[in-house]
Amino acid sequence: MSVAIAFDLFGTLVAAERPADPAAAVATELRERGVDVPADWVDAYSEPHIDAPEGAEVPLPAHVSAALASRGVEAPNNAARRAVVAAFDPTVETRSGAVEALAAAREFGPVGLLSNCSVPELVGRTLIRSELGRDDFDAVVSSVGCGWRKPDRRAFETVAHRLGVSTAALIYIGDSPAVDGAIEACGGTYINVEECSLTQLPGRLETEVSG
Repeated sequence: MSVAIAFDLFGTLVAAERPADPAAAVATELRERGVDVPADWVDAYSEPHIDAPEGAEVPLPAHVSAALASRGVEAPNNAARRAVVAAFDPTVETRSGAVEALAAAREFGPVGLLSNCSVPELVGRTLIRSELGRDDFDAVVSSVGCGWRKPDRRAFETVAHRLGVSTAALIYIGDSPAVDGAIEACGGTYINVEECSLTQLPGRLETEVSG
């Protein structure tokens, strides 16, 4: 049968170091850009400020700008976006078997990437710093780019559409059954890398495609 394969990024293909305290990391970068961070910033950062539809991704810079505005603080010159991008600048380690898994997947159909990520530029920077490349994928979709977060079906529909298949023909590989496994509700197939390692993936794909 004709299929496409899509991968999760963080925790599946790569491990990326993230700030232990995101609110503090963003605050530091805001101050570096001349923003007067409010004294109760931790509270402001943790509160919801944007009424988004269920399943929608709220870009983190928009959240940060709204959090500052809720305390009467402005962030001029795109400071919120620049601070967020700097705070989440990643240190990346490619998971063992990832390069080989992508090469094997290409033998079965077009290959895509679908990642939950509210930070602009982070997926691209992660790929640049990994042993993977943008050209390894026929489609790269992030939630901040398409507007929808897994497990919302519209996230899976976006990557499937860009790969030229229906969600029923999509095999999705990830590390979170609750999030990534939602492809099954769209008629597709889920492979959990915690149960089927990247090195075992070629054999599993052969079974799924020929089965």
